[in-house]
Amino acid sequence: MHYLRRKIHFTMDFGRVDPALLDEIDFTLPAEPAFNKTVLKGKPLKQPKIYLGCAKWGRKEWIGKIYPKGTKEANFLDEYVHHYNSIELNATHYKIYGPEAIEKWDVRAQGKDFKFCPKVPQSISHYSNLIDASLQTTSFLEGVLAFGDHLGPIFLQVSDKYSPKRKDNLFRYLESLPKDLQFFLEVRHPDWFSDATTREELFSTLHKLNVGAVITDTSGRRDCAHMYMPISKAFIRFVGNSLHPTDYVRIDDWVNRMHYWLQHGLKELYFFMHMHDEAYSPELTVYLVDKFKEVCGIQLQKPTFIAQQNTLF
Repeated sequence: MHYLRRKIHFTMDFGRVDPALLDEIDFTLPAEPAFNKTVLKGKPLKQPKIYLGCAKWGRKEWIGKIYPKGTKEANFLDEYVHHYNSIELNATHYKIYGPEAIEKWDVRAQGKDFKFCPKVPQSISHYSNLIDASLQTTSFLEGVLAFGDHLGPIFLQVSDKYSPKRKDNLFRYLESLPKDLQFFLEVRHPDWFSDATTREELFSTLHKLNVGAVITDTSGRRDCAHMYMPISKAFIRFVGNSLHPTDYVRIDDWVNRMHYWLQHGLKELYFFMHMHDEAYSPELTVYLVDKFKEVCGIQLQKPTFIAQQNTLF
C-alpha cells in the first residue's frame, strides 16, 4: 500500500484543491514570455508532430467506455493505442525496466506512429540528489532505447523540495545526458518561478543544453504553468478536475495557445491529459480534439467510445 500511496501522490495529487474552490481560481494562462521569441520565430510547419495521450493505459474504469467489455489488464495497451498516439510513461518512474520488458510494450504499437515518453526513475530524480547517478541512468536508458522509433521525449521530474540551491547538481546532470536523445525537465519548487533571475537562468540553461521544459497546468500551482519554451517542442501535463466546468474553459485557452505556437514554428507538441479521477480523461480528450480541429484545422486521433462503435453496425 505504501507504493500505491506514493504513486498516487506523484501522478495525481500535485496541485489538487478542494473542488469548492475551483471557481475562485484564475486559470488564465500567463502571457507569452518574451524569452520564447528566441525559439518561436518561424513560420508554421506543414506537418508538425502532434501527440496526445494520458498518464497510463491501465485504467479499469475505461472498460465498457473505450475498452471493450471483458478486456483483461494484459491487453489494456493493445486497446489504448487505438485511441491515443502517445503515453506519458509513468511506470518507468518506479522501476528500471530492461530491454526485454520494454520490447513487450513496444510491439503493441507496431506499425503505428506512437510515442512512449518515459519518466526518469525516482531512484535518480528524487533519491540520488543527481550525484553519482551515471550507472542508474545508463541502465534506464539502455532499457528505454528498446522502444526504437517509438521512443518519444524522456522527462526528468525533480521533486517540489528540489530548490534552485541545488541547481549546480541539476545542470551538471542535464549536461551529462546523451545529446542524441530528447529530454524535458519538470521543476516544482516555487523558487524556480518566483525569482526572475533564477527563472531566466533556468530556461536559458535548458535552451543551451537543448532540453525542453515541461509545462504543468494544475489547479493549486499556477506558477508551474510557466509558458517558457527553451526549445521548439512543447510537453504539457494538464491536470483536470473530473469534468468540472472550468476544465472546458482551460482547454479552450490551451487550444488557442497551442495554435499560436504552431503558427510561429512549433515543431513537436506533446499534450498529456491527467485527471484526479482518471476515469474521465477520455471525455475531456474528445473535447480537446474537437476544439483543436475547430481552431487549428488539424484532426487529431481521439478516443472512440463503445456506444459510438455500436452505432456503426
